Amino acid sequence: MVKPEKIYAPLNGLISPLEDVPDPTFSQKMMGDGIAIEPTDGNVVAPLDGEIVQIFPTKHAVGILSNAGTEVLIHIGLDTVNLDGEGFEAHVKQGDKVKAGDLLVTFDLEFVREKAAGVTTPVIITNGEQVGFLEKSNETTAAAGETVLLTVEGSSESGSGKKEASPDSSGLAYSKEAAEIVNALGGEENINVATHCVTRLRFALNDEDKVSQEALENMDLVKGSFSANGQFQVVIGQGTVDKVYDAMVHQTGIGEATKDDVKAATGEKQNPLQRGIKVLADIFIPILPAIVTAGLLMGINNILANPGIFYDDKSFIEVHKNWAGVAGMINLIANTAFVFLPGLIGWSAVKRFGGNELLGVVLGLIMVHPDLLNAWSYGDALKSGDIPTWNLFGLEIDKIGYQGQVLPVLFASWVLAKIEIFMKKRVMDSLQLLIVAPVALLVTGFLTFIIIGPVTFAIGNWITDGLVAVFDQFAIIGGLVYGAIYAPLVITGMHHTFLAVDLQLIGSTGSTFLWPILALSNIAQGAAAFAMMLAAKDEKLKGLSGTSGLSAWLGITEPAMFGVNLRFKYPFIAAVIGSSIAGAFITMQHVKATSIGVGGVPGFLSIIPDGMISFFIGMAIVIVIPFIITFIIAKRKLSQ
Repeated sequence: MVKPEKIYAPLNGLISPLEDVPDPTFSQKMMGDGIAIEPTDGNVVAPLDGEIVQIFPTKHAVGILSNAGTEVLIHIGLDTVNLDGEGFEAHVKQGDKVKAGDLLVTFDLEFVREKAAGVTTPVIITNGEQVGFLEKSNETTAAAGETVLLTVEGSSESGSGKKEASPDSSGLAYSKEAAEIVNALGGEENINVATHCVTRLRFALNDEDKVSQEALENMDLVKGSFSANGQFQVVIGQGTVDKVYDAMVHQTGIGEATKDDVKAATGEKQNPLQRGIKVLADIFIPILPAIVTAGLLMGINNILANPGIFYDDKSFIEVHKNWAGVAGMINLIANTAFVFLPGLIGWSAVKRFGGNELLGVVLGLIMVHPDLLNAWSYGDALKSGDIPTWNLFGLEIDKIGYQGQVLPVLFASWVLAKIEIFMKKRVMDSLQLLIVAPVALLVTGFLTFIIIGPVTFAIGNWITDGLVAVFDQFAIIGGLVYGAIYAPLVITGMHHTFLAVDLQLIGSTGSTFLWPILALSNIAQGAAAFAMMLAAKDEKLKGLSGTSGLSAWLGITEPAMFGVNLRFKYPFIAAVIGSSIAGAFITMQHVKATSIGVGGVPGFLSIIPDGMISFFIGMAIVIVIPFIITFIIAKRKLSQ
């Protein structure tokens, strides 16, 4: 019997499932299974005894082969390859023998957090098919060198200690595979520039419609492929990807390119709308956990405090008064993220625009200061003519807050960051603390209350009123269209735009009619994946469909969409049909959510009780229709 091998945490931090990593290479386990850590410091240590088989020139990833034959990849952060080693320092080199706990890499955590797509660090078993995966840690926090993250069976070839050498050190042994990949990408003429990182080939293509996904999926060497941020990425794996890249460069006219070359080429292809959407995604994704958690807790409070759920005309806490305190405390905890939403957005937005995020927090909190008229009371104060004002040398400025508003803090954060950056370049270091932050915050504050706030507040209300009018007068069409387009929006990344719209609707009207459709769309994708699980004969497809379907029902649809439904196309189309029908139905029934919660089966917790039954009917629609359509087609196609 092979002795199990323990893999210890290489970093201090918070442990999270690999499925939650916002990168398909890891979340879809293209490289293998494992776990992720959100680090709290910049020290990376060896997770086991073994040999360093690869350390990438940019020092953002380390490959280790244990003495028992387990291959472990530590990928520090997301898209950190684009940093070209800046902020990283390697303390080992390829071929070094290490013991568990030995220092491998140090990195500037705050620099990487600011410059990269994220600091989440996947720890992957890249030869899981050989070692046999056993167990993942149930811990929520990791102590470097102490916490056991993973337990695996030793390799049947344990003791070999090394990978087999490539038959051609130049990488030309992969000439055939490289040529097949180039052909699948639409030929040499379709490739603008190409580079690679530790796990994947990265391309800036002239036309992604020319890519043959089927051809790529049929290659044993290719573990997966997807498009993200204008780059088409083909996952190969550590230790092989560089050889494939060398062979591709050698036999084609595609010259070697840097990460910046690819980034520049893809950036040129992005139009202003795409760049704007990426900015919104960069701002809202970091604060999403706080918003979703608040929404989930508000849903629990709704169940306790709203009448008509447990009793006909009374709420649960009206009948069971001893629960009122519990509901009140839950409501306070839940409401905090929405009451101080400008503070959260200010932190993330100023950070994204290159400024000091703590100043962003202060700016956001200034906009909801208790001395200001609460934004939710603005309508009543306007009717009564009782709006407080400041008198600035004869100029009357409304003294109102911006609770629940999105546009005012977004624009104010951009102004704050630009003023700060401008002044930092012109004020000597010894005076920056005394001059830059106070002046930047003071100027931005005045501009916010005099110009930015009133203008963007009005624009936000126009957007809200327009959407409400459309969905009120054309409810069926609005729900049908949004239900049909939401999943395609996820593919392009444009769905992040509607997070801001949902928050604006909640801030202005107290509810949103868009988010319930989102939740049903996610459930539909999961139902289609489950149908594939039952219809498929291939065990790998069954497993992927089952796990990704469950993930979709819990609000994370990317594994189901990219791993299963888009791959076969008809499950995706079936899911879109189901969500469009359900979207039309629930919009016609005026189903609304008071908050943004978990966008899947638990989504019912955020629904206003009056629409709960209609939402459950919508859930039945998005489960039954996509499942039946997909299952019928899959049984016919997969049996051929």
